[in-house]
Amino acid sequence: MVNAQRKTLERLWKDRCTVYHRVKVTDPKTKLTDFDEKPLLQDQPCKLSFETLNSTDGDHVATVAQSVKLFISPDVEIPAGCKIVVTRFNDLERTFTYSRSGEPGIFTNHQEIMLEPFKGYA
Repeated sequence: MVNAQRKTLERLWKDRCTVYHRVKVTDPKTKLTDFDEKPLLQDQPCKLSFETLNSTDGDHVATVAQSVKLFISPDVEIPAGCKIVVTRFNDLERTFTYSRSGEPGIFTNHQEIMLEPFKGYA
C-alpha cells in the first residue's frame, strides 16, 4: 500500500531535478588533480515549494526571507554540498539552482530537504 501511495504522490510532482556532485579527476599526463562536476541523479521527479517568512524582531522595519523546500522520493540520497538544479515546466520553463541545507526530513512516502541558493562548491 505504501508503494501505491508513493506513486500517487510522485505523479503530482511536475518538477524535475538533476543533482551534481564533485569528483576528483587526475590528468594522466600532468598528474594534476582537479575536480569535475558529475551528475549523481538525473531527471528525478520532485516538487519545489516556496514560503515567504516575515519578521519584525522588534525593529520598525520588517524583514522578508524566503524558505525553499524540495520534496523528493525517500529512496534517493543527496549528500550535503551537492548542486541541485530544479526545472519547473509551466507555461514558462524555469530553472532554479540550489544546494542542500541541513539534514533532510525523511517520511514514509517522501523526504523534505531545505535548500539554499547555490553559491559554489565548498
